[in-house]
Amino acid sequence: MKVAVLTGGGGGARFLRGLVDAVDPADVTAIVNVGDDLEVLGLSVSPDLDSVVYALAGLADEERGWGRADETWNALASADAFGGESWFRLGDRDIGLHLVRSQALRAGEPLSQVTSRLAAAVGIDPTVLPATDDVLRTWLETPNGTFSFQQWFVARGHRDPVDRVRFEGAAAAHPAPGVVDALHNADLLVVAPSNPYVSIGPILAVDRIRRALERRRIPCIAVSPLIGGRAVKGPAAEMLARMQSGTSPSHVTDCYEGLIDALVFDEADAVHADAVAARGVRPVIARTLMSDADARRRLAEAVLDATAVA
Repeated sequence: MKVAVLTGGGGGARFLRGLVDAVDPADVTAIVNVGDDLEVLGLSVSPDLDSVVYALAGLADEERGWGRADETWNALASADAFGGESWFRLGDRDIGLHLVRSQALRAGEPLSQVTSRLAAAVGIDPTVLPATDDVLRTWLETPNGTFSFQQWFVARGHRDPVDRVRFEGAAAAHPAPGVVDALHNADLLVVAPSNPYVSIGPILAVDRIRRALERRRIPCIAVSPLIGGRAVKGPAAEMLARMQSGTSPSHVTDCYEGLIDALVFDEADAVHADAVAARGVRPVIARTLMSDADARRRLAEAVLDATAVA
């Protein structure tokens, strides 16, 4: 079964690890958010792409939830001592990847091609694609001002309530090579358990990607990032509560109106199944906490099992 997954953030990366344990990894294509990308100390950083690559290669720091395992911080400490910016934490091992990417991008290589080379270098079988090779950046409008995603999320600790999310560059953005083909050739489309606004939203802001989901002829199944109305990590619940007026599975469903056929959500939220069904989306109740490898695979299998009846 060929599976195309729209993904971003730590939850999406963990889901992909479970998915490649449940299906042939070579049949998986990850279409990854680039709205978080930024430049740090002259280096081009793609946090969500890197999270996917590290997770699939078994290099991720699972305890911290981002970056590489067994990381050290000598370069960052030195940069800070010399007056460089240190608010965005780049570890020594992580910097190596960013150096390679930055050099390639400066030489004119597109992000999708660079990502393919990086994934191959660490032996990843799934295809990892940025949603677009074009510059697309997430901005958040809050009562305290407008901030780029990383300013809001990292520098300000995502403490500012969000009134609106916008995607600079989206109108001119084209899907990266391979993205549309992956969506059209897949047997199943999956929206990972990622923040609908800042992880999946930038992907869907690319018009041809959204239209591919709207015109799909195969099932599209989303996985809720919330359990009991709360996010395991990150600001998804607060954003839904403010902009969607609630944090139930039905509110998650509303974020993907017209784009999904089923929503997988945790058994803690089973009481909301009828409200999801009332929106024309099939409710699928499962255990969604990805606490270990078995739990990740179990969630992936629940998504795959839902395909036959979605």
